[in-house]
Amino acid sequence: MNRKLRMGMVGGGRGAFIGQVHRMAANLDGKIELVAGAFSSNPEKSKLSGQDFFIDPERAYGNYEEMAKAESSREDGIDFVSIVVQNHLHFAVAKCFLDAGINVICDKPLTVDLEQAKELKKIVESSDLIFVLTHNYTGYPMVKEAKRMVEAGELGRLLKVVAEYPQGYAVGDVEGEGSSAISNWRADPKIAGKSNCMGDIGTHAHNLTKYITGLEVDEIAAELTAFIPGRELDDDGNCLVRFTEGVKGIIYASQISNGDENNLNIRVYGTKASLEWHQEDPNELIVKYANAPRKTYRRGNDYLGAAAQANSRTPFAHPEGFIEAFANVYLAAAQAISDKIDGNPAPEGGYDFPTVDDGVAGVAFIGACVESSQNNAAWTKLDL
Repeated sequence: MNRKLRMGMVGGGRGAFIGQVHRMAANLDGKIELVAGAFSSNPEKSKLSGQDFFIDPERAYGNYEEMAKAESSREDGIDFVSIVVQNHLHFAVAKCFLDAGINVICDKPLTVDLEQAKELKKIVESSDLIFVLTHNYTGYPMVKEAKRMVEAGELGRLLKVVAEYPQGYAVGDVEGEGSSAISNWRADPKIAGKSNCMGDIGTHAHNLTKYITGLEVDEIAAELTAFIPGRELDDDGNCLVRFTEGVKGIIYASQISNGDENNLNIRVYGTKASLEWHQEDPNELIVKYANAPRKTYRRGNDYLGAAAQANSRTPFAHPEGFIEAFANVYLAAAQAISDKIDGNPAPEGGYDFPTVDDGVAGVAFIGACVESSQNNAAWTKLDL
């Protein structure tokens, strides 16, 4: 292409954390330009946010329906839209832009229930458009190296996977001593869906497991708890997991794990070796052996596989982190969208970003967690 991709955004206006993250990630490699948006359900706030982002006032829209209609009819209309609204709006907004012929990048979870997720998958498949789900932790170079090691058989036959995502920012609310961000819309089932903690961060642990190992969850035994008084939705969850191919595991997520910040981590155990990766120290991948010293692989070195090297921007000893990983999802999406515009075939093996299928799996995981917990942690199969 001889121009930047034109990006639109729904949601993410003034004061929205995740919208700013998306904009930084999209802008990092200089291939994408934000040109339009419906940044708030409040038309005035949307216009003001458009000024903040130096958008043409005519393209700072009052609502997403108006935006989809207008942009799809422009010769210089957006090439894709980033959807960063609250969970309960994901389906409607994504469907609106897909129906308008516009490629979509959507924040997770895909939808608030499995029926919507499966319907959206059908819409995506019939549209022949690019659909990307921003499970951004798959963008880290050392996560890609972990995936390569598993695929190459370096761990041997997989036996067990443990994925954890503990945070502690809401622990003060348990005794009524805090006023955390958990009191926002994510605690409202009408907006967030059936789960808060597992739906918000537990799905990242689930997706990270799926991405690295290639395993699907077969069934789970889950206990979800609302430690914070008066809350309908969980702030802590523990799952025993039976994966495909006989692999066992644990997925745990929490917002009341005192002292933890954003401690997503994963351990994959095989018959030859095991690996361990921590999001708070993302430039390292630890590989462990029963009868040999452990090894630490570091980002940016030429002994790593092609995917890890291709998704690094700076030489070794120059740390990369959260925004760069998020940007790798956008970079892969940009390649797919550019190829579609130019009429180029997809590369062998496809594109390296989470898809609508990952979104359906995530919503199925959330639903199974809730159902299992409601039935005293009974083993529950995922409805995929």
